[in-house]
Amino acid sequence: LFQKYGYTHLSAGDLLRDERKRPGSQYGELIENYIKEGEIVPVEITISLLKRAMDQTMSANSQKNKFLIDGFPRNEDNLQGWNKTMDGKADVSFVLFFDCDNEICIGRCLERGKSSGRSDDNRESLEKRIHTYLQSTKPIIDLYERMGKVRKVDASKSVDEVFEKVVQIFDKEG
Repeated sequence: LFQKYGYTHLSAGDLLRDERKRPGSQYGELIENYIKEGEIVPVEITISLLKRAMDQTMSANSQKNKFLIDGFPRNEDNLQGWNKTMDGKADVSFVLFFDCDNEICIGRCLERGKSSGRSDDNRESLEKRIHTYLQSTKPIIDLYERMGKVRKVDASKSVDEVFEKVVQIFDKEG
């Protein structure tokens, strides 16, 4: 879907998980510990991985300069790090916010955990992640909302309904 609109999808979580598994990574064990505890990985690590992925994408094809960054920024530190590193290099057009009830999220992640192999797909880690979200991420969503940049999707709906809403947003935003 995102490629149709010219976006390259970058998942902060996937980049962190890939780096954690990369042989010889200086950050691997550190990343694993943060993820397992449901905490936010230090911004310098996440931004360096995002910037590297963006630079690689654009050096392969200069026309690929629109990115959907999934799962970032997660807190004030992330936002400040992004602004400091990417000021004048990247603009945030909008934030796509999937809003969903905590218990629905936990249930879906526990179901995913049956086959994902992710160390954080268990109730204890998920409850820690929700606490971290409420304390650290929600204020960032609220900030972007005050700037008029949040596009909200009710993610408790069916996959098809959520997809349709996302298509409508991208049709409008381009």
